[in-house]
Amino acid sequence: MTQAFPARIPTSTAAATPDTAGASARDAETEACPLGRPEAGGAYEQTPRTTATRYQDRVSYDRAAVHAVLDEALVCHLAFVRDGAPVVLPTVHARLGDRLYVHGSSGGRFASLDGQPIGVTVTLLDAVVLGRSWMHHSAAYRSVVIHGTARVITDPEERLNAMRTLIEHIAPGRSADSREPTRKELAQTVIVGVDLDQVSLKARGDHAADDEVDLDGPYWAGAIPLTLTAGPAKPASDLREGIAVPEYARDYSRSVERG
Repeated sequence: MTQAFPARIPTSTAAATPDTAGASARDAETEACPLGRPEAGGAYEQTPRTTATRYQDRVSYDRAAVHAVLDEALVCHLAFVRDGAPVVLPTVHARLGDRLYVHGSSGGRFASLDGQPIGVTVTLLDAVVLGRSWMHHSAAYRSVVIHGTARVITDPEERLNAMRTLIEHIAPGRSADSREPTRKELAQTVIVGVDLDQVSLKARGDHAADDEVDLDGPYWAGAIPLTLTAGPAKPASDLREGIAVPEYARDYSRSVERG
């Protein structure tokens, strides 16, 4: 089982790299990016589809950094085309190695995606950034974009393992502390997988990136950090008496410190 909450990506900044428009000068927004350039090893291959058209210095293909975002986030958005129109649906996801799984109803739209091109995005919002000018208000974020071909998982063992991974992604330890699905429930569920072949990660740090002319202005600038905070576990109203709150529910957290 994959680890649910790896450390966040390290903060680093590398030398300037021209974007596809030919601009070689680094701007303040790019300087606020916490990502360096891809390392020689342990990175996804850069492809035309995963190459950014702007702010290339914000982009990473580092496998560990991509996995960290996918494993921390609870929700992804899956996009596809149906009847000639775009569709984007939010759903829970989980990663197992270099494959991402999502689930849905066997009677829903995910069931018809086998062999179809899809896009998946996962975004973590770390702060809102308030600049001195309207144009430099921004956000600190980490966002993974995946392009690939959807595969409806039919192998019984992989389906069950994918469902277990999804439960563990939501709450590590929960799959062993809850009932496995029945044959009928499995028939009502579709598991869609997409291999992590065409993947990129883009991120921005929490620095205010104002123009030099505005630095002596009278306006406050800075960042407001944002975190996902869990409240106290709330027992079900029909919970049998004597069942204690498990540790993973009592101490639940998605937040991790930057490595």
